[in-house]
Amino acid sequence: MSILKRFFKDTVIYGIAAVLPRAINIFLVKLHTSTLNPEKYAVNTDYYVYAAYFNALLTYGMETAFFRFFSKEKEKGKIISTSFISLLITTLLFLILMLIFSNSISQFFGFKNPLFFKILIWTITLDTLVVIPFAYLRVTNKPIRFTAYKILNILIFAVLNIFFLWYVPHAIESGMYIPDFIANSYNDYPKVIYIFIAGLVASFITFLLLVPLVFRFKLSFDWKLLKKMLAYSLPIMIGSLAFVTNENLDKLLLGDLVGEQEMGIYAACYKLGVFMTIYIMAFRLGAEPFFFNQADKKNAKETYSKILTWFTIIGALFMLIIVLYIDLFAQILLGKKEYFNALIIVPIILLANLFLGIYNNLSIWYKLTDKTRYGMYFSIIGAILTIVLNLWLIPKVGFIGSAWATLAAYGSMMVLSYNIGKKHYPIQYNLQKMSIYLISSIVICGISFLLFRGNFWVSTLLIFLFAGIIYWNEKEDLALILKNKT
Repeated sequence: MSILKRFFKDTVIYGIAAVLPRAINIFLVKLHTSTLNPEKYAVNTDYYVYAAYFNALLTYGMETAFFRFFSKEKEKGKIISTSFISLLITTLLFLILMLIFSNSISQFFGFKNPLFFKILIWTITLDTLVVIPFAYLRVTNKPIRFTAYKILNILIFAVLNIFFLWYVPHAIESGMYIPDFIANSYNDYPKVIYIFIAGLVASFITFLLLVPLVFRFKLSFDWKLLKKMLAYSLPIMIGSLAFVTNENLDKLLLGDLVGEQEMGIYAACYKLGVFMTIYIMAFRLGAEPFFFNQADKKNAKETYSKILTWFTIIGALFMLIIVLYIDLFAQILLGKKEYFNALIIVPIILLANLFLGIYNNLSIWYKLTDKTRYGMYFSIIGAILTIVLNLWLIPKVGFIGSAWATLAAYGSMMVLSYNIGKKHYPIQYNLQKMSIYLISSIVICGISFLLFRGNFWVSTLLIFLFAGIIYWNEKEDLALILKNKT
């Protein structure tokens, strides 16, 4: 089997692990927006913003360090146990401190109900402790098992969301069966808390299933190895915190500067841009361990170049499909028309996320050369742009300013990584081909959104035309991949 075919096959399987959970989350948006008003939906958004920050802090880049050292160290068991024990110790310390001071810390973060914060801390703890088991499944090329655990997690979360937000209220109203302890206390808490409880239960079951993987190996702790891993991972942690700022600060600032209702509307429409995020995540899940494992191959750089070309082509097509059917997606996923006011941000967010995906592919140069500090620099620059542009644009143009700030941040990171990477780990990327597809997709999206929005006949024709051009120009590569040729 060709290298590219194997990569795309694994990526498709990982894609299920990325797509299905995100797709279910997207479909849950309608349940959430129909159940919660924009202000309460903003509380849900805040919760997951803080979860993202804590996740970046607690994992401190150890997942990427695990991939790097697992691919080059001989004692694989020592890599697994050292990284897991390190995360276990720091996570338990975090849990203890947060629970002791939970009331004051929850007030500092703006949680009106301290119980929200306690659920968040427990959920983040459990999610952190399965980082290494999940990474082990990826690096040992077990995408099916990885995907099965991810799907189970999201199915538990979805079923509990439907149970708490739809079945229980209907059961109470119509007299259907429901356990007394739930019926008697259900209305004592805001409905948003049941979303958080569903996440906690899903994380706990996933933890029980995955942690035994670690204990298959002899538990040993190598301090010298850990110091090398931390030197590699800590810049990634800082970069991850900066990235979370790029991804989420707009929502926090919108809530402060223009109100919770506007932030809730923006956050709901922003989730339509998650279609591109799903694609990026699917690619990254397969690409990161694959890139490290291919690093010592003779034609590694050529492989990296071809993968980025195809990533851009598929991403451009994906962006086109979402923008041209944007009203259909909004109707299906958002439900309430009060959330439609921010749909104009979706094309901008999609392009921003595509730039982020290209940046993630380019980042292989500093990961393979152990210059992870550059990833930290790029993310910090992006975070500074995010902060400055949001503070400047939100008071002037509202939530669309946040979308443009996101595009500027990710676009700058992409350009910086490419230009600096040429000096340290030069790869001959096919910039001309990628630019043609990308610009063509942007132009068609703009014309369709401004002139033919809602005309699905024209939209379908344009999509088939773009896909036909891709097939005509790339049919040789497609044939090589499909026919198992190297």
